[in-house]
Amino acid sequence: MTSDSAPPGAAAPGTLGAPDTHGTHGASALLALQRATHATLQLLAAELAGLGLTASEVNALANLSDGRARTASELGAAAGTRPTTLTGVLDRLEQRGHITRGTHAGDRRSVLVELTASGRQAADTVRRTVADLEHRALRDLTPAQVDGFHAVLLALTEASA
Repeated sequence: MTSDSAPPGAAAPGTLGAPDTHGTHGASALLALQRATHATLQLLAAELAGLGLTASEVNALANLSDGRARTASELGAAAGTRPTTLTGVLDRLEQRGHITRGTHAGDRRSVLVELTASGRQAADTVRRTVADLEHRALRDLTPAQVDGFHAVLLALTEASA
């Protein structure tokens, strides 16, 4: 076997293949991330079903769960959401009474997003659920492995900016 060839059952380096014996899919970190994202969103949807929120609404509340008001642009950047998508998310959260939107004192053109009392409750439930899932998923990993994962996420985020 040459250094370019893949072990039996694995995709060749740089190709998208079926799972090898270790459960990985060749060299495609992006496909693995997509699978993990879908699995995570499905699990969060099941665990948070009582809140009646979409994945985008959960994401927005998770990013507001520290209780700090944010401008819509800050929230969009933190949530990784396009402005047009975020507007609809904020409309629905406001209709449910979870957030208020007002003008930013220093810049009347900026929209300031804040949690209401019911929004704080929902955001706290989201935060606890996300933290619990993260703990369960990562508990057997070393700090170096988790740091490596964050480095990959940062690289992918920066590459798509």
